[in-house]
Amino acid sequence: MPPKVRILKQDVVDVAIEIVRKEGADALNARTIAAALGCSTQPVFSNFASMEDLRKAVIAEAETLYEAYAKRETEKGEYPPYKANGMAYIRFAKEEKELFKLLYMRSRSAEEAASSTGLLDQMTDLVHQNTGLSGDHALFFHLKIWACVHGIATMFATGYLDLEWTLVSQIITDTYQGLKKQNEKE
Repeated sequence: MPPKVRILKQDVVDVAIEIVRKEGADALNARTIAAALGCSTQPVFSNFASMEDLRKAVIAEAETLYEAYAKRETEKGEYPPYKANGMAYIRFAKEEKELFKLLYMRSRSAEEAASSTGLLDQMTDLVHQNTGLSGDHALFFHLKIWACVHGIATMFATGYLDLEWTLVSQIITDTYQGLKKQNEKE
């Protein structure tokens, strides 16, 4: 008798990520995952206590993929670190539309906001280093920039607009410089 093929937790997550990439988060269920794995739903539920646990694992994997985008964009050195993070966010939205929607365009009302506090602090620190602003001034500066970045990213993710990359870069620079100049006057 041949040994049973064991489907590992990461196998389930990898297949789930591919399903989200191709069909969106709404297509994620035990049957679609099982069909993609060529098995029954049993391995899905032997690896995860519930679909909610699997969804959390998929979100964590998508966050890891996004973090790789941010790291690559920063390491390229084409942009200063603060701008590189914004450009990575937009690039992720352009290239991984459904994963972007899963991470950044889902309802967060029932989730705890604390998970993004570390990144918010990191970005606010970069604003402080680059502008000298501190406290709420640095935070508000970042939030204004991020509203612009998220707007552009959302347009890419939803197919509303497909801007040239040089134009995206210029919009981010102009917004940054405009806010910096405004804060210098105050």
